[in-house]
Order: sequence, then structure tokens, then C-alpha cells
Amino acid sequence: MPESDANIRAVLRYYDRTESRLGYLYLLRGTKHFGWYEAGDSRWRFSPATRRMEHQLGRRLGLDAGSRVLDAGCGMGEVARTMAADFHLDVTGIDILDFNLDEARRRSEKSGLAGRTRFAECDYHDLSRFEDGLFDGAYTMETFVHAAEPERVLAEFHRVLRPGGRLVMFEYSRTPQERLEPAARAALDAVCELGAMPSWHRLNHGDLESLLDSASFKVESVEDVTARMLPMLRAFAVIGRVPYTIARLLGKTEKAVNAMSGVEMWKHQEAWRYNIYTAVKKA
Repeated sequence: MPESDANIRAVLRYYDRTESRLGYLYLLRGTKHFGWYEAGDSRWRFSPATRRMEHQLGRRLGLDAGSRVLDAGCGMGEVARTMAADFHLDVTGIDILDFNLDEARRRSEKSGLAGRTRFAECDYHDLSRFEDGLFDGAYTMETFVHAAEPERVLAEFHRVLRPGGRLVMFEYSRTPQERLEPAARAALDAVCELGAMPSWHRLNHGDLESLLDSASFKVESVEDVTARMLPMLRAFAVIGRVPYTIARLLGKTEKAVNAMSGVEMWKHQEAWRYNIYTAVKKA
């Protein structure tokens, strides 16, 4: 079985777990990314924070109204609708989860944005359904970490973007394994394994910049914005403490992956960063 096929099955298992479905739906109302917090913001006001993070994306894309954009890992389409409604972009969202796509279409229809958002079942390792240079921009919101073959994904992004097209990625990097204490190393390994995030496991700080350069992108900026999302992570750690403890006692940690991730990521902040990468396709 090809590596990407096995990884797709792992990603499907992660997002199809009851914990994942209920958590993303009821805590984040279908959004699947962290929020952006300013000083004094309540950590518990998730929706305003996630919208602010999406506005950070729209500003960094910096595209004209009507520009065609690829949302790589669109989930239920919350980010796509923000890009369409607030930045007037024409967004094509792709995802490998059919139940996400069904809900994305339903929500876009309900919000009157079906004309500016469309959704297709597609793996970002293979974007052959899209012609060369079709998009003016592309983005990922905590989805590139799920890639089994990050070089192949970046090559596909490069192909479907026009010359000068913009790529913005909200993604994690990790501290090199040899610089971590055993507890932090074990925690990050567990988060990556159970959360089906092989790229996070291998992308040390600075590595994605090198991959982007090798894929013929010019990296404009890399911003460590970990501090902006930590209040939400702290809230998740508080929410997850009890279910994670119970799951460990029962030997069922795999049933509480998100609870485990919230607790362990908060506890071992030295092991990772949350970054915004902005790049353009070289002419």
C-alpha cells in the first residue's frame, strides 16, 4: 500500500472518531484550527478567536476580489466562507472526508455563499483534477501536518498556482528530537502518531522553509505566532484533563486523542511552535 494511502486511512480514522466529531462540532462549531488572541481576550471565546485567525490568513494572502484560491483541507468550509464573505475570494475547498464536504456544501448554501465556495473530495497529494496555474492563491490551516509526502504536496501546490501565486500555511514545527527531554519527546511522538500527523513529526524548525525553497517558492516571511494561540490551547488542556486521565487509567488513550493533545501540548510547549509561512511561486 502506498504511504499516502495508508496515511489517508489514518487521517480518516482520526477525524471519524466520536471525540473528534463531537469536539470540533460543539466546541468549535465545525472549525478545525486554533484562534488568534489579543491581550485581555477570554480564552473561552473560541468563535471570535478563530475568525481573527482566519482574518490573519486573508491579509497575508493579499489577493484581489474574485481571485481563485485553493483551500487544502477545507473541513466544513468555515475558513473558505470567511475568505469568500470577508475577502471576496472565489474558493475551492478540498478534503478527503465526505461528511465534512456534505456539511460544507450545506452551510455554504444556507449562508448564501454557494456561488463563491465549492467543495470537492480530493487528496492534496494528487491535484490532477486541477489544471496548471489555475489558482491565484492556496492555503493550509493546520492540515499540512497530515501529509505523508510533504514534498509531493508542495510540488502539487506549485503546479496549480500561477506564477507569482501566493501560498500561506498555518502549521506547526517541532524542536529537534535530540534537544528534547524524554517526556517531551514521548508526548510529541504520541500526538503525531495518534493524530495522524507524520509531517509534524519530521519537520523541525526551519525545515519547511527549506522544502518550500526546494519546491521553487520564495519564502516571504515565517512568523512564530505561538503566543497568539496559547490561550485556546490552555482552555483545551483544562477541558481535556479529566477525559485524558480516565482514558489513561483504562488504557484507552487512543479514544481521547484530542484531550491528550491539549494536555500534552500545553505541558511541553518547548517541543513545538505554531507558525505562519507566507510564500510566492517563483516565476
